[in-house]
Amino acid sequence: MTAGGPADSGADELTFRDPERADALRARLESLVDRADDSIRIVHVCGTHEQTIAEFGLRSILPDGLTVAMGPGCPVCVTDSAEVDEAVTLAESGKLVATYGDMLDVPGGDRSLAAVRDAGGDVEVVYSAADAVSLAAETDQEVVFFGVGFETTAAPTASVLRNDPPANFSVLSAHKYVPPAMDVVAAHPNTRVDGFLAAGNAATITGTEVFEPIAGTHDLPVVVGGFEPLDVLYALVELVEAIADDEPAVVNAYPRCVSATGNQAAQTALWDVFERVEGEWRGIAAVPDATLAIRPEYAAYDARERFDIEVDRDSETTECICGDIMAGHAAPRECPLFGEECTPASPVGACMVSDEGPCRIRQTFGEVRQ
Repeated sequence: MTAGGPADSGADELTFRDPERADALRARLESLVDRADDSIRIVHVCGTHEQTIAEFGLRSILPDGLTVAMGPGCPVCVTDSAEVDEAVTLAESGKLVATYGDMLDVPGGDRSLAAVRDAGGDVEVVYSAADAVSLAAETDQEVVFFGVGFETTAAPTASVLRNDPPANFSVLSAHKYVPPAMDVVAAHPNTRVDGFLAAGNAATITGTEVFEPIAGTHDLPVVVGGFEPLDVLYALVELVEAIADDEPAVVNAYPRCVSATGNQAAQTALWDVFERVEGEWRGIAAVPDATLAIRPEYAAYDARERFDIEVDRDSETTECICGDIMAGHAAPRECPLFGEECTPASPVGACMVSDEGPCRIRQTFGEVRQ
Protein backbone atom coordinates (compact mmCIF):
# COMPACT_ATOMS: atom_id res chain seq x y z
CA MET A 1 0.00 0.00 0.00
CA THR A 2 1.45 3.40 0.98
CA ALA A 3 5.21 3.89 0.96
CA GLY A 4 6.97 6.03 3.52
CA GLY A 5 7.23 3.91 6.67
CA PRO A 6 10.17 4.23 9.06
CA ALA A 7 12.06 1.41 7.37
CA ASP A 8 11.23 2.52 3.83
CA SER A 9 13.96 5.08 3.28
CA GLY A 10 16.32 2.80 1.38
CA ALA A 11 19.07 3.75 3.85
CA ASP A 12 21.21 1.26 5.73
CA GLU A 13 20.01 2.63 9.06
CA LEU A 14 16.47 2.88 10.38
CA THR A 15 15.33 6.42 11.13
CA PHE A 16 12.50 6.96 13.60
CA ARG A 17 12.70 10.67 14.47
CA ASP A 18 12.46 12.40 11.12
CA PRO A 19 10.28 15.56 11.18
CA GLU A 20 10.13 15.76 7.38
CA ARG A 21 8.82 12.23 7.08
CA ALA A 22 6.37 12.84 9.91
CA ASP A 23 5.03 15.88 8.07
CA ALA A 24 4.71 13.89 4.86
CA LEU A 25 2.75 11.20 6.68
CA ARG A 26 0.55 13.86 8.29
CA ALA A 27 -0.18 15.37 4.88
CA ARG A 28 -1.00 11.95 3.48
CA LEU A 29 -3.39 11.34 6.38
CA GLU A 30 -5.12 14.64 5.72
CA SER A 31 -5.64 13.87 2.04
CA LEU A 32 -6.99 10.40 2.82
CA VAL A 33 -9.43 11.68 5.45
CA ASP A 34 -10.65 14.29 2.95
CA ARG A 35 -11.25 11.46 0.49
CA ALA A 36 -13.33 9.40 2.92
CA ASP A 37 -17.12 9.66 2.89
CA ASP A 38 -17.39 10.28 6.64
CA SER A 39 -15.32 10.91 9.74
CA ILE A 40 -13.07 8.02 10.75
CA ARG A 41 -12.71 6.42 14.17
CA ILE A 42 -9.78 4.09 14.76
CA VAL A 43 -9.40 2.02 17.92
CA HIS A 44 -5.99 0.79 19.00
CA VAL A 45 -5.46 -2.09 21.42
CA CYS A 46 -2.10 -1.39 23.04
CA GLY A 47 -1.15 0.79 25.98
CA THR A 48 2.27 1.40 24.46
CA HIS A 49 0.61 2.87 21.36
CA GLU A 50 -1.31 5.22 23.65
CA GLN A 51 1.94 6.21 25.39
CA THR A 52 3.56 7.08 22.07
CA ILE A 53 0.51 8.99 20.83
CA ALA A 54 0.26 11.02 24.05
CA GLU A 55 3.95 11.58 24.78
CA PHE A 56 4.79 12.79 21.27
CA GLY A 57 1.60 14.80 20.82
CA LEU A 58 0.46 12.90 17.76
CA ARG A 59 -3.20 13.77 18.28
CA SER A 60 -2.34 17.43 17.86
CA ILE A 61 -1.32 16.81 14.24
CA LEU A 62 -4.16 14.46 13.27
CA PRO A 63 -6.52 15.97 10.69
CA ASP A 64 -10.07 16.93 11.57
CA GLY A 65 -12.33 13.97 11.01
CA LEU A 66 -9.88 11.37 12.35
CA THR A 67 -10.23 10.07 15.92
CA VAL A 68 -7.86 7.55 17.50
CA ALA A 69 -9.28 5.97 20.65
CA MET A 70 -7.79 3.44 23.04
CA GLY A 71 -9.38 0.03 23.38
CA PRO A 72 -8.64 -2.90 25.72
CA GLY A 73 -4.87 -2.78 25.32
CA CYS A 74 -3.65 -2.37 28.91
CA PRO A 75 -3.25 -5.81 30.55
CA VAL A 76 -3.11 -4.37 34.06
CA CYS A 77 -6.34 -2.46 33.44
CA VAL A 78 -8.32 -5.47 32.27
CA THR A 79 -7.15 -7.76 35.07
CA ASP A 80 -10.36 -8.46 36.94
CA SER A 81 -10.70 -7.34 40.56
CA ALA A 82 -11.50 -10.93 41.58
CA GLU A 83 -8.14 -12.03 40.13
CA VAL A 84 -6.41 -9.36 42.23
CA ASP A 85 -8.37 -10.58 45.26
CA GLU A 86 -7.12 -14.12 44.63
CA ALA A 87 -3.52 -12.88 44.71
CA VAL A 88 -4.26 -10.88 47.86
CA THR A 89 -5.79 -13.95 49.52
CA LEU A 90 -2.73 -16.05 48.71
CA ALA A 91 -0.35 -13.42 50.08
CA GLU A 92 -2.41 -13.07 53.25
CA SER A 93 -2.31 -16.85 53.74
CA GLY A 94 1.49 -16.93 53.87
CA LYS A 95 2.39 -17.57 50.25
CA LEU A 96 5.08 -15.49 48.58
CA VAL A 97 3.32 -13.76 45.70
CA ALA A 98 5.62 -12.57 42.92
CA THR A 99 4.33 -10.29 40.19
CA TYR A 100 5.11 -7.26 38.03
CA GLY A 101 5.59 -3.92 39.75
CA ASP A 102 2.60 -2.21 38.17
CA MET A 103 0.27 -4.83 39.68
CA LEU A 104 1.01 -3.82 43.27
CA ASP A 105 -1.31 -0.81 43.41
CA VAL A 106 -4.14 -2.28 41.34
CA PRO A 107 -7.19 -2.25 43.63
CA GLY A 108 -9.09 -5.43 44.26
CA GLY A 109 -12.47 -5.55 45.92
CA ASP A 110 -10.97 -4.43 49.22
CA ARG A 111 -7.18 -4.38 49.24
CA SER A 112 -4.23 -4.20 46.88
CA LEU A 113 -1.07 -6.27 46.96
CA ALA A 114 0.79 -3.14 48.08
CA ALA A 115 -1.48 -2.91 51.12
CA VAL A 116 -0.82 -6.56 51.95
CA ARG A 117 2.92 -6.01 51.65
CA ASP A 118 2.73 -2.93 53.89
CA ALA A 119 0.95 -5.11 56.46
CA GLY A 120 3.79 -7.63 56.42
CA GLY A 121 2.74 -10.00 53.64
CA ASP A 122 5.29 -11.53 51.29
CA VAL A 123 4.89 -9.75 47.95
CA GLU A 124 7.87 -9.49 45.62
CA VAL A 125 8.32 -7.55 42.39
CA VAL A 126 9.79 -9.57 39.52
CA TYR A 127 10.43 -8.80 35.88
CA SER A 128 9.49 -12.22 34.49
CA ALA A 129 8.11 -15.63 35.34
CA ALA A 130 11.69 -16.90 35.25
CA ASP A 131 12.57 -14.48 38.07
CA ALA A 132 9.76 -15.99 40.15
CA VAL A 133 11.13 -19.49 39.48
CA SER A 134 14.50 -18.30 40.77
CA LEU A 135 12.83 -17.08 43.97
CA ALA A 136 11.22 -20.49 44.42
CA ALA A 137 14.58 -22.22 43.97
CA GLU A 138 16.01 -20.20 46.86
CA THR A 139 13.31 -20.95 49.46
CA ASP A 140 11.08 -23.69 50.85
CA GLN A 141 8.16 -21.25 50.95
CA GLU A 142 5.36 -21.62 48.40
CA VAL A 143 5.99 -19.09 45.62
CA VAL A 144 3.03 -18.06 43.43
CA PHE A 145 3.66 -16.09 40.26
CA PHE A 146 0.70 -13.80 39.57
CA GLY A 147 0.88 -13.96 35.78
CA VAL A 148 -0.62 -10.95 34.02
CA GLY A 149 -0.48 -9.78 30.44
CA PHE A 150 -1.26 -10.72 26.88
CA GLU A 151 0.49 -13.10 24.51
CA THR A 152 3.90 -11.47 24.97
CA THR A 153 4.05 -12.36 28.69
CA ALA A 154 1.87 -15.49 28.56
CA ALA A 155 4.30 -17.31 26.26
CA PRO A 156 7.27 -16.90 28.68
CA THR A 157 5.03 -18.05 31.55
CA ALA A 158 4.19 -21.15 29.53
CA SER A 159 7.86 -21.74 28.84
CA VAL A 160 8.81 -21.91 32.52
CA LEU A 161 5.98 -24.35 33.26
CA ARG A 162 7.26 -26.65 30.52
CA ASN A 163 10.76 -26.56 32.02
CA ASP A 164 10.12 -28.45 35.30
CA PRO A 165 10.02 -25.57 37.79
CA PRO A 166 10.54 -26.26 41.53
CA ALA A 167 7.80 -28.14 43.36
CA ASN A 168 7.04 -25.07 45.50
CA PHE A 169 6.30 -22.94 42.43
CA SER A 170 2.85 -22.27 40.95
CA VAL A 171 1.11 -19.75 38.71
CA LEU A 172 -2.04 -17.73 39.31
CA SER A 173 -2.93 -17.00 35.69
CA ALA A 174 -4.64 -13.75 34.82
CA HIS A 175 -3.22 -13.85 31.29
CA LYS A 176 -5.52 -12.67 28.53
CA TYR A 177 -5.79 -13.27 24.77
CA VAL A 178 -6.54 -10.14 22.75
CA PRO A 179 -8.32 -11.09 19.47
CA PRO A 180 -11.64 -12.18 21.07
CA ALA A 181 -11.78 -8.87 22.98
CA MET A 182 -11.37 -7.02 19.68
CA ASP A 183 -14.39 -8.98 18.42
CA VAL A 184 -16.42 -7.83 21.44
CA VAL A 185 -15.42 -4.18 20.97
CA ALA A 186 -16.16 -4.26 17.22
CA ALA A 187 -19.58 -5.81 17.78
CA HIS A 188 -20.66 -3.54 20.64
CA PRO A 189 -23.44 -1.12 19.62
CA ASN A 190 -21.93 1.70 21.71
CA THR A 191 -18.52 1.51 20.05
CA ARG A 192 -17.90 2.73 16.54
CA VAL A 193 -14.84 1.09 15.02
CA ASP A 194 -13.80 1.83 11.44
CA GLY A 195 -10.44 0.08 11.82
CA PHE A 196 -8.12 -1.47 14.42
CA LEU A 197 -4.50 -0.59 15.09
CA ALA A 198 -3.13 -3.85 16.53
CA ALA A 199 -0.13 -4.23 18.83
CA GLY A 200 3.12 -5.15 17.13
CA ASN A 201 4.59 -6.74 20.25
CA ALA A 202 1.75 -9.27 20.63
CA ALA A 203 1.79 -9.89 16.88
CA THR A 204 5.44 -10.98 17.07
CA ILE A 205 4.01 -14.02 18.87
CA THR A 206 0.70 -14.56 17.05
CA GLY A 207 1.56 -13.25 13.58
CA THR A 208 -0.82 -11.16 11.49
CA GLU A 209 -2.96 -14.05 10.23
CA VAL A 210 -4.75 -14.21 13.59
CA PHE A 211 -6.53 -10.95 12.68
CA GLU A 212 -8.00 -12.21 9.39
CA PRO A 213 -11.25 -13.47 11.01
CA ILE A 214 -11.77 -10.10 12.72
CA ALA A 215 -11.36 -8.19 9.47
CA GLY A 216 -13.66 -10.61 7.65
CA THR A 217 -16.38 -10.84 10.30
CA HIS A 218 -16.64 -7.10 10.94
CA ASP A 219 -15.71 -5.87 7.45
CA LEU A 220 -12.99 -3.53 8.70
CA PRO A 221 -9.22 -3.30 8.31
CA VAL A 222 -6.65 -4.28 10.92
CA VAL A 223 -3.14 -2.85 10.72
CA VAL A 224 -0.32 -4.12 12.93
CA GLY A 225 1.93 -1.24 13.96
CA GLY A 226 5.13 -0.55 15.85
CA PHE A 227 5.75 1.93 18.62
CA GLU A 228 7.99 4.73 17.41
CA PRO A 229 6.15 7.94 16.44
CA LEU A 230 6.76 7.30 12.73
CA ASP A 231 5.60 3.69 13.18
CA VAL A 232 2.28 4.91 14.55
CA LEU A 233 1.79 7.55 11.87
CA TYR A 234 2.66 5.09 9.12
CA ALA A 235 0.22 2.51 10.51
CA LEU A 236 -2.50 5.17 10.68
CA VAL A 237 -1.88 6.05 7.02
CA GLU A 238 -2.25 2.38 6.09
CA LEU A 239 -5.47 2.14 8.10
CA VAL A 240 -7.07 5.30 6.76
CA GLU A 241 -6.14 4.35 3.21
CA ALA A 242 -7.79 0.95 3.66
CA ILE A 243 -10.89 2.62 5.12
CA ALA A 244 -11.07 5.19 2.33
CA ASP A 245 -10.74 2.39 -0.25
CA ASP A 246 -13.34 0.27 1.60
CA GLU A 247 -10.79 -2.55 1.84
CA PRO A 248 -11.13 -4.71 5.00
CA ALA A 249 -7.55 -5.93 4.77
CA VAL A 250 -5.00 -7.07 7.38
CA VAL A 251 -1.80 -5.09 6.83
CA ASN A 252 1.60 -5.60 8.43
CA ALA A 253 3.09 -2.14 9.01
CA TYR A 254 5.74 -3.56 11.36
CA PRO A 255 7.55 -6.07 9.11
CA ARG A 256 10.93 -5.65 10.78
CA CYS A 257 9.52 -7.57 13.78
CA VAL A 258 6.26 -9.24 12.70
CA SER A 259 5.52 -11.97 10.20
CA ALA A 260 2.29 -13.50 8.93
CA THR A 261 2.65 -16.69 11.01
CA GLY A 262 4.45 -15.31 14.06
CA ASN A 263 6.76 -17.10 16.46
CA GLN A 264 5.93 -20.78 16.06
CA ALA A 265 7.99 -21.98 19.02
CA ALA A 266 6.31 -19.46 21.34
CA GLN A 267 2.88 -20.47 20.04
CA THR A 268 3.66 -24.14 20.66
CA ALA A 269 4.56 -23.38 24.28
CA LEU A 270 1.57 -21.08 24.73
CA TRP A 271 -1.06 -23.54 23.56
CA ASP A 272 0.60 -26.54 25.17
CA VAL A 273 0.21 -24.94 28.62
CA PHE A 274 -2.85 -22.70 28.24
CA GLU A 275 -6.38 -23.11 26.95
CA ARG A 276 -8.78 -20.30 26.07
CA VAL A 277 -11.79 -19.95 28.36
CA GLU A 278 -14.42 -17.32 29.06
CA GLY A 279 -13.32 -14.81 31.68
CA GLU A 280 -14.00 -11.34 32.97
CA TRP A 281 -12.15 -8.42 31.46
CA ARG A 282 -12.35 -5.82 34.21
CA GLY A 283 -15.41 -3.65 33.79
CA ILE A 284 -15.91 -4.67 30.15
CA ALA A 285 -17.59 -8.07 29.92
CA ALA A 286 -17.18 -11.79 30.29
CA VAL A 287 -15.30 -12.33 27.03
CA PRO A 288 -15.48 -15.80 25.44
CA ASP A 289 -12.16 -17.51 24.70
CA ALA A 290 -10.13 -14.53 25.92
CA THR A 291 -8.75 -15.69 29.29
CA LEU A 292 -5.82 -18.12 29.39
CA ALA A 293 -6.35 -20.93 31.89
CA ILE A 294 -3.71 -23.52 32.72
CA ARG A 295 -4.48 -26.89 31.15
CA PRO A 296 -5.15 -29.91 33.40
CA GLU A 297 -1.85 -31.45 32.33
CA TYR A 298 -0.11 -28.68 34.28
CA ALA A 299 -2.52 -28.63 37.23
CA ALA A 300 0.34 -29.29 39.67
CA TYR A 301 1.52 -25.76 38.93
CA ASP A 302 -1.92 -24.13 38.86
CA ALA A 303 -2.42 -22.08 42.03
CA ARG A 304 -6.21 -22.32 41.70
CA GLU A 305 -5.99 -26.14 41.74
CA ARG A 306 -3.30 -26.24 44.39
CA PHE A 307 -4.79 -23.90 46.97
CA ASP A 308 -8.24 -23.13 48.34
CA ILE A 309 -8.91 -19.56 47.16
CA GLU A 310 -12.32 -18.15 47.97
CA VAL A 311 -13.07 -14.57 46.86
CA ASP A 312 -16.07 -12.41 46.07
CA ARG A 313 -16.54 -12.52 42.29
CA ASP A 314 -18.62 -9.33 42.27
CA SER A 315 -16.35 -6.81 43.96
CA GLU A 316 -15.75 -4.16 41.29
CA THR A 317 -15.63 -0.49 42.27
CA THR A 318 -18.93 0.87 40.94
CA GLU A 319 -17.89 4.53 40.66
CA CYS A 320 -14.96 3.76 38.35
CA ILE A 321 -15.72 3.71 34.60
CA CYS A 322 -12.42 2.08 33.63
CA GLY A 323 -14.29 -0.66 31.78
CA ASP A 324 -16.12 1.85 29.59
CA ILE A 325 -12.83 3.62 28.89
CA MET A 326 -11.06 0.38 27.93
CA ALA A 327 -13.96 -0.65 25.70
CA GLY A 328 -13.74 2.65 23.83
CA HIS A 329 -17.12 3.90 25.08
CA ALA A 330 -15.79 6.79 27.18
CA ALA A 331 -12.75 9.03 27.67
CA PRO A 332 -10.91 9.44 30.99
CA ARG A 333 -12.19 13.01 31.41
CA GLU A 334 -15.75 11.64 31.49
CA CYS A 335 -15.08 9.74 34.72
CA PRO A 336 -16.27 11.75 37.76
CA LEU A 337 -13.27 10.48 39.75
CA PHE A 338 -10.59 11.40 37.19
CA GLY A 339 -7.92 13.74 38.54
CA GLU A 340 -9.81 14.28 41.80
CA GLU A 341 -10.40 11.18 43.93
CA CYS A 342 -8.49 9.07 41.39
CA THR A 343 -4.85 10.07 40.73
CA PRO A 344 -1.60 8.14 40.12
CA ALA A 345 -0.70 8.66 43.79
CA SER A 346 -4.08 7.37 44.96
CA PRO A 347 -5.70 5.28 42.20
CA VAL A 348 -9.31 4.21 42.54
CA GLY A 349 -9.42 2.32 39.25
CA ALA A 350 -6.93 0.14 37.44
CA CYS A 351 -6.67 2.56 34.49
CA MET A 352 -4.83 5.05 36.71
CA VAL A 353 -2.22 2.55 37.95
CA SER A 354 -0.16 1.29 35.04
CA ASP A 355 2.04 3.36 32.75
CA GLU A 356 -0.05 1.80 29.96
CA GLY A 357 -3.35 2.82 31.56
CA PRO A 358 -5.30 5.46 29.60
CA CYS A 359 -6.19 7.49 32.71
CA ARG A 360 -2.60 7.62 33.94
CA ILE A 361 -1.35 8.50 30.48
CA ARG A 362 -3.95 11.26 30.15
CA GLN A 363 -3.10 12.57 33.63
CA THR A 364 0.61 12.55 32.78
CA PHE A 365 0.56 14.08 29.31
CA GLY A 366 -2.69 16.04 29.25
CA GLU A 367 -5.68 15.91 26.95
CA VAL A 368 -3.84 16.69 23.69
CA ARG A 369 -0.13 17.34 24.04
CA GLN A 370 1.26 19.67 21.41
